[in-house]
Amino acid sequence: MISTAAISNVKRALSVLATTCALFTGAAQAQEPIKVGAFLSVTGGAAFLGDPEQKTLELYVERLNAAGGVLGRKLQLVAYDSAGDAEKARTFAKRLIEQDKVDVIVGGSTTGETMAVIPLVEAAQIPFISLAGAVVIIEPVKKWVFKTPHTDRMACEKIFIDMQSRKLAKVALISGAGGFDKSMRGECLKVAAQYKIEVVADETYGAGDTDMTAQLTKIKNTAGVQSVLNSGFGQGPAIVTKNYRQIGISVPFYQSHGVASKEFIKLAGAAAEGVRLPAAALLVADDLPASDPQRPVVVSYKKEYEARFKSEVSTFGGHAYDGLMLAVEAMKKAGGTDKAKVRDALESIRGYMGTAGVVNMSASDHMGLDLSAFRMLEVKGGNWTLVK
Repeated sequence: MISTAAISNVKRALSVLATTCALFTGAAQAQEPIKVGAFLSVTGGAAFLGDPEQKTLELYVERLNAAGGVLGRKLQLVAYDSAGDAEKARTFAKRLIEQDKVDVIVGGSTTGETMAVIPLVEAAQIPFISLAGAVVIIEPVKKWVFKTPHTDRMACEKIFIDMQSRKLAKVALISGAGGFDKSMRGECLKVAAQYKIEVVADETYGAGDTDMTAQLTKIKNTAGVQSVLNSGFGQGPAIVTKNYRQIGISVPFYQSHGVASKEFIKLAGAAAEGVRLPAAALLVADDLPASDPQRPVVVSYKKEYEARFKSEVSTFGGHAYDGLMLAVEAMKKAGGTDKAKVRDALESIRGYMGTAGVVNMSASDHMGLDLSAFRMLEVKGGNWTLVK
């Protein structure tokens, strides 16, 4: 017969073993990396968006890990190049969710890619922070979808406010065929009347067009045109800008925040002189006064990015920085990577100062920026300057 003492010893040993196993399992789980998924347009026509986005994610995952990671765990970036293709974006998002089992997705360089992926992330119930511009991404609100850039509607509003200040009441629109281009054109048409702006011409061009002289000639010959607004991104706006100067249109010319990088100025050359657009303060970081609360954030990011990659910052890389840092902030607030808790934490973020401005998320606003986050810039002497 086994003695009571022996049974007690066995129970004690089993208890110690169970505790040890639990501690070991917990420690092992704590060491598992937090997986940050991304699909970005690193190559192709939207590479000027995706390339700085991926570089930024790589840089700051590395920096966060060097500082101890997040919640005692290292970050692991799992990134794919969707090359601006919506179908590739869907394929990679599916892989990130089902095979890579990422904890959060930060990506979607373009509106088209982002919209293609939204049904997948909503069905999988995984937090997704888009880096694309169109307002349709967050309106109506999708439970699991957030975004970091200012919207196309905000760009229209900021531009129209600037037009009002210059006593410009009649505008001609010209836009490309992409998802962002179409969305911004539509938003400008919707809000123009609110700012007492009359749209007197409305021209479009195709994705592969290399000369927009015909459309711009129509605009030039339209009676009453006081300004021109081009909604688009990529090489199209640079071509429009060159053609604009070539045919001698002299009224003020505006672009969207879709070209908010030095690359646009390089592509358009001298023709870019005088062009205005709304953009994040990042492009004029060093020109911000010391009293500007955003200055430390944008100056720090600019310094770190340019030192590492020997190339100038763009607002697009800044969108990726904000997306990653918002995800990290949400995981800290949630105390882990439980997807529902991280989603709720993202929605509750207030007062985050990023490269795009101050972010105040809510159940009805999954971007959290207002018009004060936009700065109006003008190209002068081949560089971006703040419009006073």
